[in-house]
This record gives sequence, C-alpha cells and structure tokens, in this order.
Amino acid sequence: MVIVRIPAELRPIAAVFAQGGYQCFLVGGAVRDLLMNTQPGDLDLATDATPPQVTAIFRRVIPTGIAHGTVTILFQGKQYEVTTFRTETTYSDGRRPDSVAFASTIDEDLSRRDFTINGIALDLHDGHVVDPFGGRDDIQRCVVRAIGEPEERFREDALRLLRAIRFAVKLDFAIDKNTLAGIRRAAPTISRISAERVRDELTRMIQSPDPRRALRLLRDTGLLTPVLPELETGIGVPQDGTAAPDVFEHLALSTEGAPSDRLDLRLAALLHDVAKPDCLQEQDGVLQFHGHDDRSAEISEAVLRRLRYPNRLIAHVSHLIRHHMFHYTSDWTDSAVRRFLSRVGVENVEDLFALRAADRYGKTGRRTADPAIEELRVRIAEMTARRDAVSVAHLAVNGTDLMAAGIPRGPAVGTTLRFLLETVMDDPGQNHQAQLLEIARRFYEDRLNVEG
Repeated sequence: MVIVRIPAELRPIAAVFAQGGYQCFLVGGAVRDLLMNTQPGDLDLATDATPPQVTAIFRRVIPTGIAHGTVTILFQGKQYEVTTFRTETTYSDGRRPDSVAFASTIDEDLSRRDFTINGIALDLHDGHVVDPFGGRDDIQRCVVRAIGEPEERFREDALRLLRAIRFAVKLDFAIDKNTLAGIRRAAPTISRISAERVRDELTRMIQSPDPRRALRLLRDTGLLTPVLPELETGIGVPQDGTAAPDVFEHLALSTEGAPSDRLDLRLAALLHDVAKPDCLQEQDGVLQFHGHDDRSAEISEAVLRRLRYPNRLIAHVSHLIRHHMFHYTSDWTDSAVRRFLSRVGVENVEDLFALRAADRYGKTGRRTADPAIEELRVRIAEMTARRDAVSVAHLAVNGTDLMAAGIPRGPAVGTTLRFLLETVMDDPGQNHQAQLLEIARRFYEDRLNVEG
C-alpha cells in the first residue's frame, strides 16, 4: 500500500466527513502533484456523500454544480470543490455528459476521468493511494495516457485532445502512442468545443515553459487546422534566420523567446509574422514580405476575437504587431525618435522592444542584445527625462486654452493641437503656453479660418 502525506489543511475537513460516516478523497491533479513532489494546485475532493448530505455536515456550502453532484464548501477561509462519486452516460455534444449518476466507489468515479495521471485518488482517512489505472507507473514513465480507450475518452469531451498536449508540455511528458493516434483521429471534433474553452487551454500551452513543443504537437496531431489555421499557412514558407527553417517554426520559437508571464507578449510573438505567407513576393531572387506587419496585425485581431480574448489585450497585441518592423539607425534625428514615440506610445515602447527581442530569438535561437535597440532605449530615456512632448497631452496648452484664445469648439481644436504637436516634436523649445497660443492663432487664421 502506497501512503502519501495528507495536506494539513485537509485533515480537519476529512475529520468532518468521517464524523458524518462518509468517505473523502483528494482527486485530480493535486494527487499527481503530490506524487511528483511538487506543490499541488486546486484541492478538489470526492466523496460518497450526496450534496444534501455535504450541506448538512458543513456550515457554509455553495451549490455550484448540483446537477453534476458538485458543491463548494467554505472552510477556514478557503474554498474546496466537493463532488459526489459519479459515473457519466453518453456525451451527445462531445462536451458534457447527457446525465450523471452517483456511484458507490471511488474506483467508479476515477474511471470517468481523462488520463491515468489524473485518475489517482488520495484517501484522506489514512493517506493511502487509490490507483486503479496505473497512473503512478505512468508518472514514473513520464507518459500521458488516456484511461481505457482513447477515442472513447475524446468522444466524451473533445477538449481532452488539447488537455493531453497541455499536460505533456507542462510536465515534460511524452504522449502514449495509442493516445496520440486517438488524438489524430479525433482532431476534427475539437470544433464542437466553445471558443472560450479552447482559448483557455491554448493560453496555458502558450504560457508553458515549452510553447514551441506545444505548437509542434498541435501541428503533428492535426489540431492546428481547426484551432489556429492561420499558423498552418506558414509551414514550408522560407524564413530568414539560422534557427527556424520556415515561418511556422519562427513563430513557435519567437513565442518561446517572449516572457512566459506575459500573455500579451507571447501572443504578439506567436502572431507577429502570421501574414508572411500572404505577403510573400520574390524580387531578384530575394524573398520579400512587404506590408506583412499591417496585415499580421489585422489577422491577429481576427484570431484573438475568434478565440474570445479580452478587447484590451487584442488591441495591445495588434498594436505591437503593427509597429514591430521599425528600423532604427544611429542617424535618426531627435525629431524622428520623438515621432516614433508618438506613433508607438511611450507606454508601449518596452513591450515593443520585448517583441523585437522575441523576434530576434526566433531567428537565432539565442538571447542576445541588439546594440541598435539599446542605443534607442538610451535616447528615449533622455527624452523622457527632459519631458519632450510626444503626444497632445504633453503640450503646454490644451483644447480649453485654444477655445479661450478664440478658436471655435469643434474639429478645428483637434486639428490645431495636432499641428502644435508636430511643431514641438521638431523644436521642443516651442513648448511654452504663450508661444503655442500665438502659433495656434496664426495657424487657425492662415490655414483653417477660410472665411477670414
């Protein structure tokens, strides 16, 4: 009998179940984590007590999923999801069971789960491990294997196709040969799954330690076609650089090169060159991708909207992609640098530099500094310290000032402010209220007030 130390916070909960005459088990990924000597995630519980019985023995219970036998108990300031042992019937829509029935044993409950490494339970009464499907052996072998017949598991819930890849990448495990073959055969059924659920799995893959492997597995299993067909077009399209032979591999490696804790930057890296296949041209024997930055921004926006990412994240990612092809050289004037900042936004500069670093990594496979970017960073820091104006908000006058000076409310105010910004980006010394009001008056009278 294998014994595992019971997490201390679960002991009093187990005692409440035991006093009521019920069994209680820790289930799911937390047991896997404990067996791997890593910090467990969510502590999900399974019991032979029904939801009404759980409600009777705990003071604070939320009926979060009564139809599926699940409640959430609030205990000592924390929440724990508790599900009654259950079995499930058919999955007509390939997403959720048509009905559930309560089971009498933990083994029956574990049989409905996805992979052997997640089909293990820890008895909270004495700490012994229940492992009817060989999950411990698969952990030792570093293998993700479906419980029972893979295609049956995938018919029950097609999201498991993506979960298999996500677990393999997260844990650095291989996928069992039969399970992998089942994923390939079932790949088209992922289209049954909602965009939100696909997005959440994709996000976890992209932010994993090895997103390149995740993307390759999506490609090799046929899941890339229904999930991210825009990336598939880059397979076989030549890419400049030494580390990636084609655009697909460049994007996969670039994603790895972006910070893992920044979803926006990883998505920008993933999609920054996605339009290269559409923009491919050959001129004098040289491959060129004119306009791929703007087109990639458009495609990335469409992809992220389809996957239901938040609007703010979509806007930021597409903005970075649209501006990632700047070519700084030392002969840029200060005015040119200020105009660059005006286009990009001071608040976005470091993120844009991070995207460029990821792009560079996607070409070389190495993290190396870019001397041009470092020089530009220094120049920007100097301008920021001087408070050079690079947006209308930095001007010494605002719309109210202009209207008080006689410029009528309406489009003329905005047009004049933009002209003043152009003026001070060329000559920062002009950014004084009296000077700008005089320039604004002349500009309005000479250029805008046509009736005058």
